[in-house]
Amino acid sequence: MQARFTIGIGNKTNVPILSYSATSPYLSANQSKYFVRTALDDASQVPAIASLIQYFNWRQVVLIYEDSDFGRGIVPYLVDALQDADAHIPYRSIIPSVPTDDQIKVELNKLKTMQARVFVVHMSPNIAARLFVLAHDAEMLAYGYAWIITDSVGNMFSTLDENIINSMQGVLGVRPYVPQSDKLLAFPALFLSRYRQQNQAMPDPASPNIFHLWAYDTAWAIATALRKAGPLTLGLKLPSLQNSNNSNDLSMLGVSQDGPGLIDSIRTTRFQGISGEFILVDGQRQGSVFEIFNVIGNSYQSIGFWTPNLGITKKLITSSDASDNVGLNIVIWPGGSAQPPKGWEWPVAGKKMKIAVPVKPAPNPFVNVKKNLATGKFYVTGYCIDIFEAVVQEMPYAVPYEYVPVVDPNIATNLTISYSEICHQVSLKKYDAMVGDTTIIINRSSYVDFTLPYTESGVQMVVPLKERWSTSLWVFLKPIEPILWVAFLAVFVFTGFVIWLVEHKENRDFGGSAGKQLVNIAYFSFQALLAVPKDPKLKKWLSKFALINLVLLVWLLEKLYSASLTSMVTARQLQPTVVDLNQLISNGDYIGYQGGSFVKDFLKSRKVEEHKLRNYRTTDQYAEALMKGSWNGGVAAVFDEIPYLKLFMSKYCRNHSIVGRVYKTGGFGFVFPKGSPLVADVSRAILTVTEGDKIMDIERKWFGGDLVCNSQANAIESASVVTWSSLRGVFFITIGLWAIVGIIYAALWFRLRQEEEQVQEAVAELAIEHVHVNGDDSIIWHISRDSHLVIQLRGNPSPSGDGGPEEGAARPEAGHDDVEPPPDVQNLGGPEEQVQAVELPLLPADAASGNVAPLRTAINETEAAENSGRLLLPK
Repeated sequence: MQARFTIGIGNKTNVPILSYSATSPYLSANQSKYFVRTALDDASQVPAIASLIQYFNWRQVVLIYEDSDFGRGIVPYLVDALQDADAHIPYRSIIPSVPTDDQIKVELNKLKTMQARVFVVHMSPNIAARLFVLAHDAEMLAYGYAWIITDSVGNMFSTLDENIINSMQGVLGVRPYVPQSDKLLAFPALFLSRYRQQNQAMPDPASPNIFHLWAYDTAWAIATALRKAGPLTLGLKLPSLQNSNNSNDLSMLGVSQDGPGLIDSIRTTRFQGISGEFILVDGQRQGSVFEIFNVIGNSYQSIGFWTPNLGITKKLITSSDASDNVGLNIVIWPGGSAQPPKGWEWPVAGKKMKIAVPVKPAPNPFVNVKKNLATGKFYVTGYCIDIFEAVVQEMPYAVPYEYVPVVDPNIATNLTISYSEICHQVSLKKYDAMVGDTTIIINRSSYVDFTLPYTESGVQMVVPLKERWSTSLWVFLKPIEPILWVAFLAVFVFTGFVIWLVEHKENRDFGGSAGKQLVNIAYFSFQALLAVPKDPKLKKWLSKFALINLVLLVWLLEKLYSASLTSMVTARQLQPTVVDLNQLISNGDYIGYQGGSFVKDFLKSRKVEEHKLRNYRTTDQYAEALMKGSWNGGVAAVFDEIPYLKLFMSKYCRNHSIVGRVYKTGGFGFVFPKGSPLVADVSRAILTVTEGDKIMDIERKWFGGDLVCNSQANAIESASVVTWSSLRGVFFITIGLWAIVGIIYAALWFRLRQEEEQVQEAVAELAIEHVHVNGDDSIIWHISRDSHLVIQLRGNPSPSGDGGPEEGAARPEAGHDDVEPPPDVQNLGGPEEQVQAVELPLLPADAASGNVAPLRTAINETEAAENSGRLLLPK
């Protein structure tokens, strides 16, 4: 109040008012041109304090300040800065400006019953000294507590006596940093000498503090400004005495004519003072570096610094490369521990946590609440409860709690109110937490805090199944996918081509015109699809190898095709009645959901009309409603969270299926009030449980071995289709065998060409074909110019015994292909077996002209058996 009054007088009289001790933010240099603050504003230290809170990851902070303009001035700035640092202020402890010990003890007892263990103290040094002595006596400077003092105490630390310092062990403090200089080192001796000269009868004062330094720099700033402004010769302009009848009237004060020039000179003064660089911005001294200290023993120890650009560092540095200096040096906390407090503890005098539990229709494997009518106690069990209790066991400290079932008093069946309503009551701190199958969704997270989820997330729909039989016209093509049909057709055609390539030069069945050859190839390959050809028309082993490869592939495909087609045509197939939410909306179907859950609001947000929604409580009600159908008092589909749908399918999977899109949600989580310090520790404990074996044991306990429906009775029984991916290995083997055949064929062809080039005298070929009842064989010889052919026919002689050929036997005659008639047949055999030899000239007379015709002979084995032999020359 006095400071404001003085500032008002200075503003009225144009007299500059300079203050080196008025630090309250309520006093602003912007309010008066003639007010200059040469000390630092209390609000300037707030970013350093907030950075300290954030550095230790504290989430709850209690402010302790005196009830005065000085004490309250910093509070709005602290609230904003801590909010930016993601810290919450659950309580403000206000100490009277002239407190008694009892008043301080009352506040300390309140603080002991709270969870928060981090306190920021902002008050005058004398009140702070009493506070710490009483807090030490109340065992509030022990392990687990953290105390931070502002510069109001830190700047006066040298004035505190030893007993007070002993009660402040482990306290952290923030104060403006004063850089070391020669002037600073010489100042204490100079100050003490001057003090002794002026106060000879007084004891020596304490060491100079920051306010002494600011006072010295303020005097220096005035002297510098007067030197710049020059002599003050204009004096005062006094008002007329006729304007006032009271000599004490402030309106009678004179107005300085030199004031405007002097204040401008002061505001622009800049120099290196004893407390650091002296700079005024809008009449306010600027400071950028704060020292962080730790009370240890009879004094304190500097543990770090804070700057606007680099934040908290171990050393005062100016370079941006501060990676090695980030953080603080070793801190000794209350109780002598070097381990930072977590910032909160379960209060010694506190009550048990009240855990809200939703009441669901029994039996329910997620949350099951039973009441003992004799004792009135509730027994809470279930999957979610076991998860929570396992999480509590993993907490680094004990958390006492008790379950409080929450029911709707307006429902006779004692069922719970909506989950969102319970979350709202938690936000009002009617309950300390909520444990159950509570889904993490965005609108709830606006007023409560959730832990990490402990189940998978998502909302889907379950629908009934209907039978469907295959009646398609092209069902016979469906057992094999199209790409496999194309691949098989390619193999089919290529195999025919390979056989033709190998056989067509030497096998008359693959000769003839191009059309005839194409038909023969197709017919032969198609015959191989049904069975191995009985007539061995193939002459080359390479072509037989290719045929065997095709037959094996056809055999494998035939087995798979038959099995798949049989399944498609005869097996029972189930199809869902609907497949997505849009189809339900367009059909106007009724949709079911679990009563009390958020799914109702979710469906309404998806444009589902509210009168089309029907709520149910149990999985049996789900099954009954789905069996009735949408137009018989039931529903066409039920929407619920995936864990519940899995539970439903474990009982009713034969005629139902989970279909459609998965609408992602946050999963199941535990609920706490906003800013609760338990959230972080519970979330870490959830990770420990879900990443270990405990979660599997709990799931087996409540849901059995597997929630997934048996594949033999699953939702959709669809026949399997033979795919390319399942048989591509067979085709790759076929291609590899083709490559081997191709290489061998090329090698043989190249060798044959070389042999033909060496036989230059060959001018014709002799082809002998052996015909018998099971097939035929042929042999081909190359014939040179001087070759003769001797044919021996073995068999019994005719009864005539003349040794000549049988009457009527065919003989070559002259004129047939210009071949001369053969000579008489000679009997070369004995009496039991006659060998008849015929010597034939193989070349006609015009062989030299190049007109050479091949000679083909056939030996009929059947007639030879009848003791007759004939030489047959084709006409």
